[in-house]
Amino acid sequence: MADVRSPEWWVTRLYGKLVARRDLIDLFSAYYAGDHPLPWLAPQARDEFRRILRMTRSNYMGLVCDAPAEREIIEGFRFGEEGPADKETWRLWQANDLDSYSDQGILEAHITGYAYMLIAPGASPDVTPQAWIEHPSQTIVEFEPGMGRRVRAAGLKAWLDDWTGMLHATLYLPDWIVKFQAKPADDINKVVWERREVLGEDWPARNPLGEVPLVEIANRPRLLHGGVSEMADVIDIQDRINKTIADRLITQDYGAFPQKWATAWPEEDEKGNPTPPIDVGRNRMVTTEVKETTFGQFSAAPLDPYSTAKREDVKDIASRTRTPAQYLLGEMSNVNGETLKASESGLVSKVRQSCRTLGEDFETGVKLLRKAAGLGADDSAMETIWRNPEYRTEGELTDSVVKKYQSGLVSLRQAREDLGYTATQIARMESEDVLASANDPILAAANKLTGGAGATPNGQ
Repeated sequence: MADVRSPEWWVTRLYGKLVARRDLIDLFSAYYAGDHPLPWLAPQARDEFRRILRMTRSNYMGLVCDAPAEREIIEGFRFGEEGPADKETWRLWQANDLDSYSDQGILEAHITGYAYMLIAPGASPDVTPQAWIEHPSQTIVEFEPGMGRRVRAAGLKAWLDDWTGMLHATLYLPDWIVKFQAKPADDINKVVWERREVLGEDWPARNPLGEVPLVEIANRPRLLHGGVSEMADVIDIQDRINKTIADRLITQDYGAFPQKWATAWPEEDEKGNPTPPIDVGRNRMVTTEVKETTFGQFSAAPLDPYSTAKREDVKDIASRTRTPAQYLLGEMSNVNGETLKASESGLVSKVRQSCRTLGEDFETGVKLLRKAAGLGADDSAMETIWRNPEYRTEGELTDSVVKKYQSGLVSLRQAREDLGYTATQIARMESEDVLASANDPILAAANKLTGGAGATPNGQ
């Protein structure tokens, strides 16, 4: 057995934890994609109703994850409450396409509970460091005991190499980066890791950052259990909905159309020939000379109870996840702005709360990215700038922001942020403001008195 905290001990420990949670990650990923298990039916009925069962899956889990994720958009990072978005930090962010990949990481965190950000220094000080968003089925982080989620003790990225058929793993420790490989095995206890040497490279290698460069991005983490999927406690409700839809479709096929019946129908005519089957149609009339024969039909099976049951289950999903009912039910009529705002207040509050924890995790990753780039400024006061998650009409939003600006409550920069302009757009506007001031001496004098384009009308 390897020594505790040795690289061999860490790779075995972390890979075991990674494999142990993969089934749950695969389950959440399948539900998000709409690949739900088919509803239960009696074994003797499965073959006959298999076609119907495939039609029962109505994917509400995708909406549950998409609704908050589409409102959590990072617009930049600033140092201090009132400062502008840091240009160099945003350059590093965009150089690694993180303005796009961060959206994927946030969505993955909502689906599975986790995503990860991996940072690697450039080959030389002149090369921009790299950052990736990693999937939780391949990456995992362990924290120092007794330190909460503050200090990362080790991180692992493990994957199956399609080219060689071998398991590969990279172990990240505060001081070292070690590469391993192993032969796949059905029993995880039989996986034997060996250190891997990369041709032309010196491994294990010193970790130049001095801390684990793999950062966990957790969705609504708890103190002892880490991140939580948005679907964790509503999958059972999704299964109920699928069962209700299956019952409704079967009823539509076999019970929604009234079945006819007849009693005392003669089996032979007066000449002894078999009576032909009854041919029913809207332009035909069925008659018989046998006075005892009677006709009738059974009542049609009602479908409304199934629709009502499904609707109640959808409401349960909306209530538990704070997803607006109009998202799930697709119904909205004669709704004014205040009603719509109230219906989305729960989702907006949920998103704002989620942004606080997600923002801290992204800030940890961005601080490492800045460290790898040699930016040594004090970034302890870093703040993530999020797009406003509340949807408002353009006129309503503009009117509100203009009033705040005119009253001196916010600066011009903050007003532009509140209007939804990105850090890049705001920087361009401020450059245009400076250029306009240079060409207009009166405007330049006014800006000088008021403190420039970023000041409030009162010069504050």
